Parts: sequence; C-alpha cells; structure tokens
Amino acid sequence: MPSGSPAVPDGAARAVSRARLWARVSRWLFLLPALAYLALFFGYPLVKNVVMSFQEYSVATFYTGTAPFVGLRNYTTVLSADVFWRTLLTTVLFTAGSIVGQFVLGLALALFFQRKFPLGGLLRSLLLLPWLLPLVVSGTTWRWMLDTDSGVVNQALRDLHLLSSGIPWLTGTTEALVSVVLVNIWVGVPFNTAILYGGLQDIPAQLYEAAQLDGAGRLASFRHVTWPLLRPVAGVVLVLGVVYTVKVLDIILVVTGGGPAGATQTLATRSYELSFQQFEFGRGAAMGNVLVLVSLAFALVHLRADRRARNT
Repeated sequence: MPSGSPAVPDGAARAVSRARLWARVSRWLFLLPALAYLALFFGYPLVKNVVMSFQEYSVATFYTGTAPFVGLRNYTTVLSADVFWRTLLTTVLFTAGSIVGQFVLGLALALFFQRKFPLGGLLRSLLLLPWLLPLVVSGTTWRWMLDTDSGVVNQALRDLHLLSSGIPWLTGTTEALVSVVLVNIWVGVPFNTAILYGGLQDIPAQLYEAAQLDGAGRLASFRHVTWPLLRPVAGVVLVLGVVYTVKVLDIILVVTGGGPAGATQTLATRSYELSFQQFEFGRGAAMGNVLVLVSLAFALVHLRADRRARNT
C-alpha cells in the first residue's frame, strides 16, 4: 500500500466487492426475460430450421418420430432444380422493382410533407392506412380491383378510352409480376415515407438558409444538404426494405398464388410450397435458409459499402 494512503478495512472492501457483484447480477436479471424470449421464439426456431434442412423431414416423420440425416442432399436438390433459378430471378426482379418504387415515392412524399400546409397532418395519417391494413385484406382488395373482366382498374382505363380490352393483370406472366410489384409498392410506401420524413426533420433549417444565401436552388440544396445528411436514414430504410421484401409471402399468395405458370413464384413462396403443399419440410427448410443467406448477404454488402462511404 502506498505511504500516506488511508487503510481500507477488510470488511468495507468485501462490502464494496459484494455491492459490485450484486450490481452485475442485477443487470443480468433485468436482461434475462428478454434473452429468454429471444432464445425461445427466435433462437430455437432458427436452430430447428437449420437442423431440419439436413434431415429427411416429411409427414412420415410425425408418425415415426425419426428424421434421418441426409447431409447436404436437400440443398443440392433445391439448388440444382431448374425452378430455383427461375424463382431466384423472379425474387430479384420483385425485390428491385418494389424497393425502387417504394423508396422513390416515399422520398418524394416525405419531401412534399416537409412543407407546412392545411390538413398536412391528416394526410400523413391517412397515408399510413395501407401499412396498417392486414396484408390479406389488402391483397384480396387488389385482386378484385385487378380482375381482367370486372376489376375497377380495367374499367377505369376503358372509361378513359386508354384501352379497348382488359389488361390480364393476374393471368399474364409479365403482367402478374408487375401487379404484385405494384401492390407491394403500395403497401411499403407509407413505411418509407414515415422513416424518411423523420430523417428530414432532423436536418437543421439553418443549413438550407445558408445554402440559399450561397445561391443554391432546390436541386442543389437537395444534392449538397438533404441527401448527405439523409443518407444514413436512407441506408437503414433500404436494408430493412430489402430484408422485408425478399421474404414477402402473403401478398403474392393472395393476389396471384405464385402463378400464372410460376411467373410470380419467389424464394419465399417456393419454400412455402415445398413445406406446406408438397410436405417436403426438409427441402422447404433448406430453401428458407437460402432465403436467409440472401438477405444477410445483401445487408452485409450494403453496410460495408456504407461504412466505406462514410470513411471517404
């Protein structure tokens, strides 16, 4: 002990040590319910799905209670099928079209609502309705609206004399993919608008005033002020949008059912078909894991690119 420093009684030292230990234990006790919830409802299903993808898991497994391990056979079967590459391409087209449409429209609406005008708050609230509605309800409504013969979309186009015969929104291979993309854009625009609008509110107004004093117009202000400060928020919106869009299932199942002729079948609907229509649970789990890896790969690539952009 250094000379001149007061001596600490052993009892006091033990009390301090016990207090620190109890503080650490208390913190873990507060975290324990959340950790248990994550382990039970997220960790276990994820681990079970990975294990199932290496097993011959079928309906017979529920009766026999055994599911033999088959190694990578489920993955090789899923990846070597011709339908896989078609569904992968459809997934890319569906995701890219949805993300571009949602982000562009969401950013445009966020910039529009940044201005103060009467009933602006009410309109922002009404804009959230597509996002709040159950997806089954939204999909059913759009399926009725896009019907070739009796749908209101074709009827409106006929009344405007823009076409003479109905567009096969749900029965044409190209039109069906466009239809589900448009429906998914309609569902996702409110989320993009809300997050981007919140990001715009954090940009100081003084920066726009300084830009105007320097002679910058609206386009220059957006390029040099708005977008650089909004880019971190935009990055989060894009990552979340891709992760959500890649696994979209209910909209496609309700609107087109994956048809016609598999034109709107994605990795998510293919996993659903293998698991709950063909009852090949092992192959369905393998397809689900491929879907998770695709989402994770995109998220990692985007985060790495964003980190490089910030460091430059």
